[in-house]
Amino acid sequence: MHRADRHPSRRAFLDVTGATVAAGLIAGCSPDSAQPDRPAPSTAATPTPVPATGRHQAGVTLPRSAQRNLLAVVADLGTAVAPGPLLAELGEAIRTLTAGSDSRLLGLPPGDLTVTVGVGPRLVRTADASLPGAADLPRFSRERIASQARGGDLLIQICASDALLVPVVAAALLDRAGDRIRERWRQSGRRGTNVSVAKGLTAPRNLLGFIDGIVGPHTTAEQERDLWLAGPPAVAGGTLAVLRRMELDLTRFAALPVSEQEAVFGRRRASGVPLSGGTVASGPQLGAKTPDGRYLVPVDAHVRRANPNVVGVGLMLRRSYSTDEPAPGLLFISFQNDLRTFTATLARMDTSDALLPFTTTTASATFLILPGFDQQHPLGSHLFG
Repeated sequence: MHRADRHPSRRAFLDVTGATVAAGLIAGCSPDSAQPDRPAPSTAATPTPVPATGRHQAGVTLPRSAQRNLLAVVADLGTAVAPGPLLAELGEAIRTLTAGSDSRLLGLPPGDLTVTVGVGPRLVRTADASLPGAADLPRFSRERIASQARGGDLLIQICASDALLVPVVAAALLDRAGDRIRERWRQSGRRGTNVSVAKGLTAPRNLLGFIDGIVGPHTTAEQERDLWLAGPPAVAGGTLAVLRRMELDLTRFAALPVSEQEAVFGRRRASGVPLSGGTVASGPQLGAKTPDGRYLVPVDAHVRRANPNVVGVGLMLRRSYSTDEPAPGLLFISFQNDLRTFTATLARMDTSDALLPFTTTTASATFLILPGFDQQHPLGSHLFG
């Protein structure tokens, strides 16, 4: 695993920021932009800022359409490190970074920057072993996970439309944490082109060419039911995250005829419409058959095997990102208020899902995404106060 066992050095931070400055010099060659105290003109629309404080942390349901770029950093805390003060410091740094008042942004506007922090099962158990988030993920098939890439104490998820912000913000936060944490693994990713799936709702295409994340708790009522933790008070307003980094066998999948690719997913590749018909937002009609008695949605299609109604679980919110290193694949991220939503779904997929043979999981972890915070209630204070 790259970048394991250490947090970025000062030299690495300078390399990142130096590249950022160089990019700015190359891009701004006009006489006006050469003046040091005048900002270069921008033709791009400025993303809407996302408040860092509130009942929930940003980066889960806000912004509604996820940003294009992500970096997830998974780390461990030193055995003698108290989580409360560290989390409070990270929360304050997040607040100043997203507000644009932190000099470590190097003049970059924060735009729609979000930073989301979670704590792993070991830390949750130190607070109360009965709380949601205290359970580790079980092991599943098709895993090739080194010990360094399984589990972890701390998740820092950084998302932004501006790709330059992501490494700069990561360097600032890891510098704030210092030697109190030891990095286990990290993964960057990008979202594909968004496709409209319903009024006000979009979803991206993944590396296999299919629209990803159509089904989920998109309404406020669904989110209160299936996404956010209602209690106990120490975790109310938080949620549970699962991260799974997967390599995808693109070559073998691309060799299939389009009709067979669609049979794997149970949806049309171009439109996302279920093979049983309807619209992209329609639920698949799992009982629909052809005149000769064959299911329109094959029995091992992904949309059938992972269907929450069939599994008997709630909806999970997915904010997955495509990756190209260390290998082409997917960083699967799901949020749900019951870990069984994920574990029962994957257990059912394990028995017979046509998509799984094209995947190999190389990193896996679960985290309690902490409740929201503000200046009066620091990040993590409900759990470790």
